[in-house]
Amino acid sequence: MEAIREVLQKCELFAGLNDADLDILAGVAQRKNLPPGAWLFKQGEPRRACFIIAEGAVEVTRDTGEGLEQLIVLRSGGAAGEASLLHANMHTASAQTMTSASIIEIERELLRKALADNGQAAVQVLTRVATVLNRRLLYTGGGRSGQGQFYDSGAVRPESDLLGAVNVPEDALFGVQTLRALENFPITGIPLSHFPALVRTLAMVKQASARANSKLGLINANIARAIDQACQEIIDGHWHGHFPVDMVQGGAGTSTNMNANEVIANRALEILGKKRGEYTECHPNDHVNMGQSTNDVYPTSVRMATVFMLRGLIEALEKLRTVLQAKGREFSSVIKMGRTQLQDAVPMTLGQEFEAFAFTTGEDIDRLRETARLFLEINMGGTAIGTGICADSRYPQACVEELRRITGLDVQLAANLIEATSDTGAFVMFSGVVKRTAVKLSKLCNDLRLLSSGPRCGLREINLPPRQPGSSIMPGKVNPVIPEVVNQVAFRVIGNDLTLTMAAEAGQLQLNVMEPILAFSLFESVRMLTAAVNTLTTRCIAGITANVDHCREMVERSIGIVTAILPTVGYKKATEVAKIALETGRPVREILREKAWLTDAQLDEILSPESMTQPRPLVPQL
Repeated sequence: MEAIREVLQKCELFAGLNDADLDILAGVAQRKNLPPGAWLFKQGEPRRACFIIAEGAVEVTRDTGEGLEQLIVLRSGGAAGEASLLHANMHTASAQTMTSASIIEIERELLRKALADNGQAAVQVLTRVATVLNRRLLYTGGGRSGQGQFYDSGAVRPESDLLGAVNVPEDALFGVQTLRALENFPITGIPLSHFPALVRTLAMVKQASARANSKLGLINANIARAIDQACQEIIDGHWHGHFPVDMVQGGAGTSTNMNANEVIANRALEILGKKRGEYTECHPNDHVNMGQSTNDVYPTSVRMATVFMLRGLIEALEKLRTVLQAKGREFSSVIKMGRTQLQDAVPMTLGQEFEAFAFTTGEDIDRLRETARLFLEINMGGTAIGTGICADSRYPQACVEELRRITGLDVQLAANLIEATSDTGAFVMFSGVVKRTAVKLSKLCNDLRLLSSGPRCGLREINLPPRQPGSSIMPGKVNPVIPEVVNQVAFRVIGNDLTLTMAAEAGQLQLNVMEPILAFSLFESVRMLTAAVNTLTTRCIAGITANVDHCREMVERSIGIVTAILPTVGYKKATEVAKIALETGRPVREILREKAWLTDAQLDEILSPESMTQPRPLVPQL
């Protein structure tokens, strides 16, 4: 029981409780040793217990409907399922051990019984749980509720910079420079925490730098370890709510870099047993930012974040390609009319149409992967303008080696750091490929809207799955809302590409100060496009059906099939038949039989819609 009590005492959830209250908790707690892959709870299950991690690591994920999204990694002292102690509704996420783990389990009903006769203890324990959960909502999550969230406690601590002293909220991990950025840049309302990949890569860069500087003997080992641990916590998903700076900012990303420096420094101070703001022990600039500048940290973080975010888009496109291929097989025998310039052309199968969609999606996947490799060239160690001022000559290579180990990416040091510091060509190329993908998806959606138009007065070759009533005034109307929303996302991506292009062009001399809008535009494009592709796949493509008889009837009625006799009777005779069919409305087959240019057997062979969908040996011209 004493061992369990010590674990609980170190957990944030119960820190500050007196010995008697901790004894009550320890009395109902059970210690369990679990193997890797064991579930603590699953999304959608009723909440029944809180789990404290004594040893090992636990991953918390959420099923978004398009796959699992990692929310956070909990290690020693972390708690999962805390809300179970307050109420019994359903879990909104899942928790699973990543390693062998020792877990302290506290069942809600057992705790309630233990607290039933001790009102004071009940108030203390449940108030502590509610307070921590409230803080989590403010700081650990997305943190989108504005600057006011950081004044929750009302307490402040004084900090100062070049411009003077400022009172910083006491419970904020960030400091004075982040606070100034909040005041100066109320631009989009979208904070850095909106893009977890960027927050994580900022921490990865800082972690690699601390390890490199420690190995080179340039920073105190204890401080380096504290910085390393603070960075790992951010990488695991903690403290993201303390990154409130607006994505769009002046200063070439300095506010972003300092936000990271301050959060990491203050968390490292806590790890060292110091108070937030005691920067003599661990300073945002002198220690966390050692050997660095915004001008190498920011672009490196943005590049790596783009690579990580791209994985989600690639996965979504792979799923889309798979579903399109499946539809191609499903519709392989559905004969329909192909069209050029919205006019009847020649027959094809609906399967061929969907196979072409699948193939073009595969091309986009290949191009995105190829272009993203450009982001693996980074300028760490170049500092301000690429000359490496204030960084040890050994630092660039040491930092890059650490980054490889931390990220798993094959990052390489740029051959010319001065050129790499100001160059944004990789972003222009990659954004162009993202735009290409969006344009082609939009064209696919245009086709879907045309092919499904109707239901009685349009092409009506396919049916899109109905998703919602389509009109507030026209009963029975159902609109192609999923393709429509993908179209709109494509328009946004196209606009973002133009913004990014202009931002890249606006670079001057040794730095491009427009990188924040460049990063924001690219991140927004990748995130929106990923969501749009997933929505298109699951809410539309997977449920498409074909109007088989209607498709074939339109082929039989079309004069476009006259093209098939061209190699046999020649262009002049074929034109004559087409003209008669167009003027009289008579079937092409009937006119040809009347002309007696071909036997019935030849007509059956040549005018077979199935035979028109594939290349075949030609019959010599008459």
